Amino acid sequence: MSRTKRKPATRAKKAGKRAKFYQKPSCTTCRKARAYMERHGFHLTVHDLTEDRLSASALEKLIGRRDHTEFLNTRNELYRRDNMKDEPPTRKAAIRLMAKEPNLIRRPVITSGGRVVLGFDREGIKRL
Repeated sequence: MSRTKRKPATRAKKAGKRAKFYQKPSCTTCRKARAYMERHGFHLTVHDLTEDRLSASALEKLIGRRDHTEFLNTRNELYRRDNMKDEPPTRKAAIRLMAKEPNLIRRPVITSGGRVVLGFDREGIKRL
């Protein structure tokens, strides 16, 4: 009687990509992007911007060398009221405003491996 070795019945799943997901839980775009990422195997560390606001220094680090105006939520009342589209605030002023008013931050903000994706950008998410 010969014995053959059997392969284990279960194999470990390939580890999914990890990402930090900055959101506002009531934001429809955030919920859609989060569900999409989870369906595509991402392991998310979720940061609730309403419960745990980002400091000016954390925002500075998050934005890095990117254009700060890309991080401004164009749908925000403050953005529209202060006509930030035509007269964008300086980097320092924008960061100070976003730290004070997290709804001014475009959402979601997704980071992974030094890359940043703003909003529900499927192509950007695929490149993470």
